[in-house]
Amino acid sequence: MEAGGTPADAPVLAVDIGGTKLAAAVVEPGGRIAVSDRIPTPNNPGTDAEGLWRTLAAMLDKLVAEAGGPALAGVGVGCGGPMTWPDAHVSPLNIPAWRDFPLRDRLRETYPGLPVRVHNDAICLAIGEHWRGAGRGRDNMLGMVVSTGVGGGLILNGRLIDGASGNAGHIGHIVVDPTGPTCECGGRGCLEAIARGPGLVAWAREEGWHGTTGVALAADARRGHPVAQSAMRRAGHALGLAIASATHLCDLEVVSIGGGISQAGALLFDPLEETLRTYARMEFARRVSVVPAALGQTSGLVGAAALIFEPDKYWTGAD
Repeated sequence: MEAGGTPADAPVLAVDIGGTKLAAAVVEPGGRIAVSDRIPTPNNPGTDAEGLWRTLAAMLDKLVAEAGGPALAGVGVGCGGPMTWPDAHVSPLNIPAWRDFPLRDRLRETYPGLPVRVHNDAICLAIGEHWRGAGRGRDNMLGMVVSTGVGGGLILNGRLIDGASGNAGHIGHIVVDPTGPTCECGGRGCLEAIARGPGLVAWAREEGWHGTTGVALAADARRGHPVAQSAMRRAGHALGLAIASATHLCDLEVVSIGGGISQAGALLFDPLEETLRTYARMEFARRVSVVPAALGQTSGLVGAAALIFEPDKYWTGAD
């Protein structure tokens, strides 16, 4: 038994909150997911903050019951930002119902006596990939999400780098084209404005493509649609530029990319690699490898669990 009577092999309740899905899992100390669940995020105009919270709380109750009601080591959460950190008053851009919502406080009330740690969802992906995925055994890596937004988390010397406000690694707002599209942050030409799914769809539609989703865009690119293929090349080029800059700045060994757009495969990764190798000219930067997230859609959940299991590496906030 550990201090406080919690069994040494107690699992963690891990949660991944995004604009399209709410996911949760009971994760064992080695990173194995024992049970999990996933539902669409209630994001219709009639959804209010309390309604969304009730949906999440009910899913977590059901999941813990399915796992047999085990004693838990804690609750780890990845959530879209922005948020205040580490107290986790969250205002996800793609979840309008939550503005300054006290997520960590609510979870502490629901699971009294347990550590509750909340971080950005892209940071949790980076943690998961470092702990049990593509970055395992490497000390210096960047984990990225390329989906409805573009985010990242930075591991240097084997530890998560939080920065002054918990936002270190936010590669989505590196400027890759100063004359490019306006970003939701208010800037222009950010990586996120160009490479995120809705941005790619908007660009492709302006160029004559008639679809409406990033999934359809990738499918059409695989079938040879010239505009869809150009959209993927555009995203890959922007990602390559940003990763070249990040690699020169941070001396990275590996970059792991997850999220829906990353599932386009070679359509995205080939132009990314071409651009990266064109601009990563310093000898140390040429060693970086860029790979899809090894844990796939579970990276964020595994990383959220590691906030509890491996605090010496991944948690510097107050409990």
